[in-house]
Amino acid sequence: MGVGILASRAIRPASRLLRSQTSNLSLRTIVSKPELQSPEAAAASQPAEPPKNQILPPRNPVGGARVHFANPEDAIEVFVDGYAVKVPKGFTVLQACEVAGVDIPRFCYHSRLSIAGNCRMCLVEVEKSPKPVASCAMPALPGMKIKTDTPIAKKAREGVMEFLLMNHPLDCPICDQGGECDLQDQSMAFGSDRGRFTEMKRSVVDKNLGPLVKTVMTRCIQCTRCVRFASEVAGVQDLGMLGRGSGEEIGTYVEKLMTSELSGNVIDICPVGALTSKPFAFKARNWELKGTETIDVSDAVGSNIRVDSRGPEVMRIIPRLNEDINEEWISDKTRFSYDGLKRQRLSDPMIRDSDGRFKAVSWRDALAVVGDIIHQVKSDEIVGIAGQLSDAESMMVLKDFVNRMGSDNVWCEGTAVGVDADLRYSYLMNTSISGLENADLFLLVGTQPRVEAAMVNARICKTVRASNAKVAYIGPPADFNYDCKHLGTGPDTLKEIAEGRHPFCSALKNAKNPAIIVGAGLFNRTDKDAILSTVESIAQANNVVRPDWNGLNYLLLYAAQAAALDLGLIQQSAKALESAKFVYLMGADDVDVDKIPKDAFVVYQGHHGDKAVYRANVILPASAFTEKEGTYENTEGFTQQTVPAVPTVGDARDDWKIVRALSEVSGVNLPYNSIEGVRSRIKSVAPNLVHTDEREPAAFGPSLKPECKETMSTTPFKPVVENFYMTNAITRASKIMAQCSAVLLKK
Repeated sequence: MGVGILASRAIRPASRLLRSQTSNLSLRTIVSKPELQSPEAAAASQPAEPPKNQILPPRNPVGGARVHFANPEDAIEVFVDGYAVKVPKGFTVLQACEVAGVDIPRFCYHSRLSIAGNCRMCLVEVEKSPKPVASCAMPALPGMKIKTDTPIAKKAREGVMEFLLMNHPLDCPICDQGGECDLQDQSMAFGSDRGRFTEMKRSVVDKNLGPLVKTVMTRCIQCTRCVRFASEVAGVQDLGMLGRGSGEEIGTYVEKLMTSELSGNVIDICPVGALTSKPFAFKARNWELKGTETIDVSDAVGSNIRVDSRGPEVMRIIPRLNEDINEEWISDKTRFSYDGLKRQRLSDPMIRDSDGRFKAVSWRDALAVVGDIIHQVKSDEIVGIAGQLSDAESMMVLKDFVNRMGSDNVWCEGTAVGVDADLRYSYLMNTSISGLENADLFLLVGTQPRVEAAMVNARICKTVRASNAKVAYIGPPADFNYDCKHLGTGPDTLKEIAEGRHPFCSALKNAKNPAIIVGAGLFNRTDKDAILSTVESIAQANNVVRPDWNGLNYLLLYAAQAAALDLGLIQQSAKALESAKFVYLMGADDVDVDKIPKDAFVVYQGHHGDKAVYRANVILPASAFTEKEGTYENTEGFTQQTVPAVPTVGDARDDWKIVRALSEVSGVNLPYNSIEGVRSRIKSVAPNLVHTDEREPAAFGPSLKPECKETMSTTPFKPVVENFYMTNAITRASKIMAQCSAVLLKK
């Protein structure tokens, strides 16, 4: 082969490379929109603003927002794209634009967090201002003329978006945020069609925040929403901003996990795919899911949620806005315990054989066995216990059934012997959850809201931050995420306050709106009447209860508790369970099965094979809260309903239907065949339970209660919730909650 041929072959690739480079360079020419190359000239060519006397058609505020003027004299008028709107003093330009019906793009701004003003995506043009202003941080001033759609504002947003995308990876096909990503939406709406950045993109090491939140920190745009949420709402200083310039990144100052019980909410507020759900990773796209608006039953708050399902499986749970209850946050237990709905489920009726093994049978055979046994025992030896996840309809039917069998022994978990349910004020949160924001002093008695009701604790934390409210606590040592003064561990401290001998009395007396929160765990103490009477005497002596303010509150533990007390499911005798011969457990898993006599016949009706199943003689499979329509009342007396999101598992049935069928087999027909009939029966017992999405406050206060003659014991208060992540049958069956217990509760 000649040297000339070799030389030509060596030269050809080089010439090809040179040509490709020059062609690439020529393709890099940026073609922008003509009006953006000279904004001033384009602005001059824009049509003139409509004359002042011309009436423009009204616009609807963004998201149906309503503006409340506490003082009409504080209203100021601003002009947004020529439209005059009135807003209260203190509103920002961004809020004024929303009232005018203009949605301003933003990444760092969040209505429930402090203003950071560091993403610059919300730039607008303000008349007489030399350059675009950040609308989220600029207060609206009287007569201000705001322009949101001018070439200058558009070019500013394009520039900001170009900088944001400069280091953002092209992960959209594999990113879990795809389809519900603010960066995707806003780059389509406000970004340019190309970028000028040709250098290497930076990358950031992922952080380990625990088993719940997955991090891909290279996608982070440093909006600091998660940092502000952690410190302002969750009350933990776990996240922060490290470094400067291109080395800036979000993380923990030392290698640690995010230990908040609200940590999952950073997934919702993250505008990009930097923080996503670790259990939900690569499971589904949001357009594949069917959303069902329902409520949560893991605690007594009744948080509003949306259950996203695909086919028969619950894929994820996310919060739904409700300003009066959970705002737009939910606890980690609410959000991540959904995988427990598909584990350890009971799908068929079963009867225990003579050899101790369970055998699947038909519904007819299972109900026939139970119907035969129940007639072989005395009426006062029949006991019915409703579980903490039971709905009002099933508890009403169970009570009617047990009463028709001649027994009064029917109660709900968490309501001990002799709990006073005659006056509703004695077991409800009378201030209401949102009303806690008006309090300036809190006295927590035997309750740890952080693990008993995380959303109530978030309200207290919000109030402490907003108004510097004082918080005092009587109970065992506990970890609070706000400043809290520990007064003592038991009834002795309560007695000192009641007698006016404690230093805290002066603060209580001087408070304008004091709030006392009593934990429902005290209901299980033998001296509960004396304790509650002492608390009520403190309330009356310190102006806690008055016509314009009711600060005496009881924080319940379970979703079924308030409705059970309204319906009268109260334990009459302490020895009822120990002398029972027929025990009907309707989802009751926290009952002390050792107290049940060896010769008693136990029927377990529920949706999970939990603790009580091992003692059962007959198992009747029931529907979980995501599979049925049921009524629940939360700790403040607000009535809500669950909506079925997925089909039932196997041969399971709704709780009230099972008890209704059993009543027919047992020969004591209940007079209703539909859920409407059951609700008609509930209306005659507790009318407030049929007024859905309404809160019925208690009509009377402590003044009607007779004086208590009992004395308090000196036994200190004990914690009620040992493990925040394991409180009911669903959470105990959840693999995710088991991981949280193992990792996050490790001392």
